[in-house]
Amino acid sequence: MSNIYPIFHKILSKSEKEDLLKQNGIVIWMVGLSSSGKSTLARAFEEDLYHKGFITKLLDGDNLRSGVNNNLGFSIEDRTENVRRAAEVAKLFAQAGIVTICSMISPTEQVRNIAKEIIGEDFHEVYICCPFEVCAERDVKGLYKKALNGEIKNFTGLDSPFEEPKSPFITINTDQEELEVSKQKLMKVILPLITKHEQ
Repeated sequence: MSNIYPIFHKILSKSEKEDLLKQNGIVIWMVGLSSSGKSTLARAFEEDLYHKGFITKLLDGDNLRSGVNNNLGFSIEDRTENVRRAAEVAKLFAQAGIVTICSMISPTEQVRNIAKEIIGEDFHEVYICCPFEVCAERDVKGLYKKALNGEIKNFTGLDSPFEEPKSPFITINTDQEELEVSKQKLMKVILPLITKHEQ
């Protein structure tokens, strides 16, 4: 590391990018079990923001695992590194003034704290709450069936832990409400944060 000389202080600032884009860059970090509705809500929310004129970037866990994180497995160590890399990428987008939506299982308080420490004050944790039984019934990707049959090991919520967030920015209960209701709840709290007010 002694031969690395960062130039963060010499590049254009976050506020300069935000002024250009006329929006505030933040990170919306959606956490929850597989099939809880993270990706569904993230896609719908991004589309609504787009139609409102905001520039966004959606970082989905599976998408990242097909690219920047394609060398990682599902051990605790690899899950931690998966979140760390995602957080570093999200931070870069937020610093460019872009509204960044991350859809990541992020199973433990420890890994979520890593993301929070990397991203800083731009980090907003959204807990997509849905019971394991409901997620298993949905089984959007067919993973629960395989996990319950012993075909998948280290499956979150089954033989790998999932810790509910202690103090999320907002909790969305996807087993109790329609997508449109969840989306509007999220919009109500996020829109004021990303709207650039005239000086």
